[in-house]
Amino acid sequence: MSVTLELPLALHILEAYLTENNDKAGNDDTTVAKALGSAPAAEFAHVNKWFTEVKPAAPAAAEEEDEDDIDLFGSDEEEDAEAEKLKAQRVAEYNAKKANKPKTIAKTTITLDIKPWDDETNMEELTKAVKAISMDGLLWGGSQLVAIGYGIKKLQINCVVEDDKVSMDDLNDKITELEDYVQSVDVAAMQKI
Repeated sequence: MSVTLELPLALHILEAYLTENNDKAGNDDTTVAKALGSAPAAEFAHVNKWFTEVKPAAPAAAEEEDEDDIDLFGSDEEEDAEAEKLKAQRVAEYNAKKANKPKTIAKTTITLDIKPWDDETNMEELTKAVKAISMDGLLWGGSQLVAIGYGIKKLQINCVVEDDKVSMDDLNDKITELEDYVQSVDVAAMQKI
């Protein structure tokens, strides 16, 4: 049989019962503690003592049940799906931005030393013949004559080449085809731009 009592009356009855039985209640302690809900007022000393002994057992069982429900290392499939969708969207935006961006053209500045056959070689004609060589991705720059010795001067000339379009070997071959003027071609300096 179950009876519903007002809380103050129930606390007075429980206090009297626990006082007579030396703070020992029956088998239904957890049920009664749940019915009380929270710790009673300080005036009920025996009930407070009993409540602190009984109540921690009930939350411990509830915490164990809650711990089973919590998966700290698992993941929520809904959140993963949203994260994957967001990631895919960002990757698509990045690829679109990257596709619209013009590619950088790799260029190299080269200083060539072109040596003539002898001191009687016309260096002005040699310079004009070398600068007449045209290739897609080749731009000739300044030039100067540098004394080697015994009255012989070499032509030192700068050029800028696009790495994908102009091969150094091809440029070297085209210059050495000027057999009347050129003895050899050397790369004096090379620098990536």
